[in-house]
Formats: sequence, C-alpha cells, structure tokens
Amino acid sequence: MPELPEVEVTRRGVEPYVAGRRVEHVDVRTPALRWPIPPKFARTLSTLKIEKVERRGKYLLFETVDGWLIVHLGMTGTLRVLRNVPLPPDAAKHDHVDIIFDDFILRFRDPRRFGAILWHPCEDGDVLKHPLLASLGVEPFSPEFSGATLFRATRGRKIAVKQALLAGDIVVGVGNIYASESLFRAGIRPTTAAGRVSLVRYDLLADAVRMTLAAAIEKGGSTLRDFVGSNGESGYFQLDYFVYDRARLPCHVCGTPIKQIVQGQRSTYYCPHCQR
Repeated sequence: MPELPEVEVTRRGVEPYVAGRRVEHVDVRTPALRWPIPPKFARTLSTLKIEKVERRGKYLLFETVDGWLIVHLGMTGTLRVLRNVPLPPDAAKHDHVDIIFDDFILRFRDPRRFGAILWHPCEDGDVLKHPLLASLGVEPFSPEFSGATLFRATRGRKIAVKQALLAGDIVVGVGNIYASESLFRAGIRPTTAAGRVSLVRYDLLADAVRMTLAAAIEKGGSTLRDFVGSNGESGYFQLDYFVYDRARLPCHVCGTPIKQIVQGQRSTYYCPHCQR
C-alpha cells in the first residue's frame, strides 16, 4: 500500500508537469472506485488550470481556481505521467482515469480500486476541512511534530505504540512499513503500551520517523508489489530495511533473528535485542 513516502514521490514527480498547465479533457473509464466518481467530474475539471500540487497525509491535492482535485492511491494505485510521443500507451484493464493535457496524460491505475478521485469545490470551503482530511494528525515534517506531541497525545493510553503511530490521529503517513522501521531506529519494542513510553524515548521516535520517511523519499519509496513513481520507476528503499519483511533473518546491528508478530491484523517486525 502506498504510504507517505510513495505519495510524496508521486507528488514530486507529477507537479513539475501539471503546475501551470490546463486540463484539456478527462476520460473516466471506471467511475466505480472506493467512492463513485460523480458523472459531472470530467466536465468540471476540463479546461481548468492546475495551480499546484500539495500533499496532506496520503492524499494528493491538485489546486485549481474552482476547487481541488483530491486523489488517494488506496492499496494499489499509481499516478503516472505518459508523454504523447509518438502516442501514449493504450489504456489497460486497470487504467481507470486519464487526465489529458496538451502533450501528456496523467493516468490513474488501481487494480484493486480502493483508491479515490474526488472533487472539492471552492464554495465548500477550505479543502483541509474536507471530512477525509479534517481529523488527520500533524505532518511528520512539520514543526508541530515532536516527541512532546507524541508524549502528550498518548498519556494514559494502553494501545501499543505501533498502533498509535498507525492510527493517523496523532501523526499522519507513518504506515505499517515505516512504523516498524522507525521503532527499530528508536529502539522501542512495538508492543509497548503507548502511555508507558517516556518523553525521552518519544524524542528518539520522532527523530526516527522523520529520518526513516526522508530516507524512503530519497530512494523513491518502497516497491513490494505494485508501486511505481510517476515515471514508471520502482522505489528501492526496501533494500535498506532493518526489520520489515526480514523475519528470522539476522539483525543488521546485533545479529539476533528478527521476529514477526501480528498487531491489528498487520505484520510487525522487530529485533528482540535492540528494541526493549
């Protein structure tokens, strides 16, 4: 599933092409995504100029003078730039939406169709007040995110620290892969109750989250199954994993076999020696 690094890699790949460019046409082949694409969506977006592309959590926000195009990649979604030289590739089975510009196409592909393409008009107010965005936690690269933020939000909570990271109401974008990797870097066992982690250790965790996400973005994200960037290239951060998907393999630091457990129906990986 694309997490924050993969979404940010997509944003950085797409924005140089679309910013300041006008949409000529929209071809919706499959309106039945996670939420149905409205019948008037193609007509609404056509002829509008994309001013800029931002990210909030795992959502991409394409700003226009009339509103915002909101895109979520779901579990298997990708957004690729296809140049019209000489012709773009024909649409395949899972290529659901084309946003067509003068000399390239922005193509949304999503085999499992858990992604979303939504429209938020200006008359509905600030896009950050949209129901899908309003309750999201702080951005991990923002000044508001710190060990103190994590510490205050988890006092008295018995939920495991990894589950608190995944919830998205404290900090956004730290999905399953990067939660396991961040907790390893901070030396915190993922099963520890969030309310029992000290401020000092949360300071370490906040730094580890930023470091892990930044490293993943630098390497194009993680490609385990479907993800590719806007240029069709795979990410390769998975080559640098400390613990994720390394069950029974030796820890890169101490040599202890990595353990795998299940938390909230998701696999968690950790080193029983390095993470106390």
